[in-house]
Amino acid sequence: MNTENAVMSKSDILELIARQTREILPGLDAHPFIATDRLVDLGANSVDRAEIAMMVQESLGLAISRVELHAPKNIGELAELFLQKLNLQKLNAA
Repeated sequence: MNTENAVMSKSDILELIARQTREILPGLDAHPFIATDRLVDLGANSVDRAEIAMMVQESLGLAISRVELHAPKNIGELAELFLQKLNLQKLNAA
């Protein structure tokens, strides 16, 4: 996904997280992801969660420290973190 020219919303990032989660945890194909979902409650172990976060970061062209990635309590907060980092990256590039 090329985000340089695209304006990403929190909803777009939530959908990206859901897509990557479904790739790692295929049993969730029919799950209606919501912002309060927690990856651990969906069956993701620590390796799965790290892989999902890495895949989303790569898709968005971001690099976020593991320490920062531990703060979000659910996928909505994770999407907000990614959105903040994207906005910061755009400001720094301007």
